[in-house]
Amino acid sequence: MANLISRRMSRGLVLGATVLLASFSLMAGADPAEKPAGKPASKWQLEMDNSSANEGEIVLRFAPLNMTPVDVTTKFPKGVGENEAARILRDSLRAALGKGYKIQVDDGEEVLIRKNGKTPKFEITQVSSTVEGLVVKIKRD
Repeated sequence: MANLISRRMSRGLVLGATVLLASFSLMAGADPAEKPAGKPASKWQLEMDNSSANEGEIVLRFAPLNMTPVDVTTKFPKGVGENEAARILRDSLRAALGKGYKIQVDDGEEVLIRKNGKTPKFEITQVSSTVEGLVVKIKRD
């Protein structure tokens, strides 16, 4: 009987510890529904869509293969359209990433990023955004 009670208490402690751990993960900013990262590529396309309803910033994580990721924060003023937003993003990425990448605006609202020479392949993900209305669509090119 004591053995049965002990096993039930152990299960309860394990369940409680699991719920507590999940709670700490959520408080620390870990998203249990977050998708695993995709494959690194040589080219990426960032398509800007709509316009900013407020002043804010978008943070993109730039992760070269086998290197430390870099978060790039870009500030956008209120009322900026997709074409101007693409130019602002291009300039921000150029300043942060340097000469290992070719970064240009294409079709007005798209930012194309290509690696140069022996620069490693990379991934881009959006970390956060405080800009309402303006959307960044990230596509492997």
